Amino acid sequence: MTEIYLSATAKIPASTTNLGPGFDVLGIGLSLYSRVILEEKASGTKIICLGEDSEKIPATPDNIAYQAVMKIFDHFNYQPPGLQLTIDNGIPAIRGLGGSGTAILGGLLTANSICHQRFGIESLSCSEILSFATEFEGHPDNVAASLLGGVVVSAMEHSNKDNLPSVMSIKLLPPSDLRLIVAIPDFTLTTQKARSVLPDSVNFSDAVFNIGRSSLLVAALVTDNLDLLATAMQDQLHQPYRAKLIPGFNEVFEAAMSAGALSVSLSGAGPTMIAYARSSSNTKKISERMTYAFKNNGLNCQTQILSVDINGTKVDSPSRKSIL
Repeated sequence: MTEIYLSATAKIPASTTNLGPGFDVLGIGLSLYSRVILEEKASGTKIICLGEDSEKIPATPDNIAYQAVMKIFDHFNYQPPGLQLTIDNGIPAIRGLGGSGTAILGGLLTANSICHQRFGIESLSCSEILSFATEFEGHPDNVAASLLGGVVVSAMEHSNKDNLPSVMSIKLLPPSDLRLIVAIPDFTLTTQKARSVLPDSVNFSDAVFNIGRSSLLVAALVTDNLDLLATAMQDQLHQPYRAKLIPGFNEVFEAAMSAGALSVSLSGAGPTMIAYARSSSNTKKISERMTYAFKNNGLNCQTQILSVDINGTKVDSPSRKSIL
């Protein structure tokens, strides 16, 4: 008897979120990628972690990509005889670049693709995948930006009919010459720790401040008024508190601005900081100044000059392997 085993591969872009004032709402897909490969096997379970910071990623059933795979298989009542899951990570881990979101999406989408191919059932929609991913993450900003690409604005309701978060996301396209100079210091900062320093409540005036800035930011990005970013990316809700966790935050900010950046913000919960500039700017100079400022505060960092990924996650059609 011939057994047919399927495989699927997802390529998922990193993301940066908050963008200053858009806390848990705004995100951008980045031209930095991880791949997740899911393969059916005759028996057993094997999880392989490769690439950037692979030693920080568990190769056990605790792996969040594996948990996402099993969530989809449970949804479709499918129990494969065996699995091999490979995470080829291209995104520095626990640095505020959406690495966990890419793993979740990779697991969800490859499992969804295999179930579609094996049973001929309709694939879960983009909206349904986003709901599953948000259930894992707790907020939609990272996963929406990685799934859809571009600039994404998201709002979440508590649950839909399947007891999953209901997420509304709109994708926007920023100016094509927008560049993001990403400075990744050599230490990790968990989202849990970064959230622990935030206050339980905020002043009404601070809330109004952030509503105005985040609205202006979206308008600036879609109308190519990037000179407004210095004002539009100001924040009162989270960066003033999280900055204390990042040695040299203020110095890195000022170094990037003095070198010609349009604005600077934390990437997600940090510790990565991102400067925004047009491609015609001296992005290399901005990168060098940010590196030097971190070094003056006792931290090595790697920098990358990225563009906005506008395509989002891509999934290859499952391949078939016949075994007698």
